[in-house]
Amino acid sequence: MALYIMQTRLSPEALTRPESVAELNTKVEERIKRECPQVKWVGNYAVLGPCDYLDIFEAPDAETATKVALLVRSFGHAITETWLATPWERFVELAKGLKS
Repeated sequence: MALYIMQTRLSPEALTRPESVAELNTKVEERIKRECPQVKWVGNYAVLGPCDYLDIFEAPDAETATKVALLVRSFGHAITETWLATPWERFVELAKGLKS
């Protein structure tokens, strides 16, 4: 499976009540498990910077990763950006295979 990194920025409306963040996360998590059962969550972090969360997950293909991002956005509370991540060891292998 491919590894994806998704950054999420919450809208101000998503933070109207402190407990709403946990409630919203539970709803999103349940929906992703139901609609994308093949997705494996590797980790999620609250971060400082231009985004609020950084999620790392494995998905079988880009279409499934896109569906995850769409599901997060479907709650109307966030903007996401998703990247395909290549493990460092694989990146080095690819680089060695390039012709000079």
